[in-house]
Amino acid sequence: MSPRPFPPAPKAAVKPLRRDAQRNRDAIVAAAREAFAREGLDASLEGVARQAGVAIGTVYRHFPTRLALVEELFTAKFAELVAAVEEAVAMDDAWQGFCHYLERLCELQACDRALHELLSARLPAHVIGGELVGRARKLGAQVFRAAQEQGFVRADATPEDAAFVIWSQVGIIQATRSVAPQAWRRHLHFMLDGFRAGCAHPLPEPPLTPLQVDEALTTIECPEHECQECHEGQ
Repeated sequence: MSPRPFPPAPKAAVKPLRRDAQRNRDAIVAAAREAFAREGLDASLEGVARQAGVAIGTVYRHFPTRLALVEELFTAKFAELVAAVEEAVAMDDAWQGFCHYLERLCELQACDRALHELLSARLPAHVIGGELVGRARKLGAQVFRAAQEQGFVRADATPEDAAFVIWSQVGIIQATRSVAPQAWRRHLHFMLDGFRAGCAHPLPEPPLTPLQVDEALTTIECPEHECQECHEGQ
């Protein structure tokens, strides 16, 4: 008779934080969300601590690494991004879906510099909502191909071209944020018109390949420059 298998060990219950500790954590997250949106992924954690009214040691007690804090802040935003792309995929009019996808993504970036940096970085799949970002990119390419198949998007354009539109918007967003925070919408639609099949003219250079885009991303640093887990992909 084969031996009876041991039952699985019960999972340890997560001990809730004390009220004062939870209050500190909430203050840190709120201060970090504001700082990262304004300054990007290199926002000062000492500044976050000051804004939250806690010692820097308290920040590291709740979030041992910068990466842990970034993940806390942005996993929900990536889920929101996936939901927006899913809406675009479901639209019958593929051009409308393509415009919705790019406009919603730029809208999310418009108020959050760190989000743009995360979406532009090539990170290991396990880091900071990697699965969600991968799904959003896959669905975004599906939206693009549908618009192309329906004859709305010019035949010589590629999903990589759309990615560069997104990256280019951040400069416009940053430059106009304090004087005309919605100006990026005008310039996005200028660029969208460039994708229309009816506006197509010969282009002076070929599109980047997916490999070239991947190589371009290697120049963008990981959100935590000293994170061995990120560099080693463990």
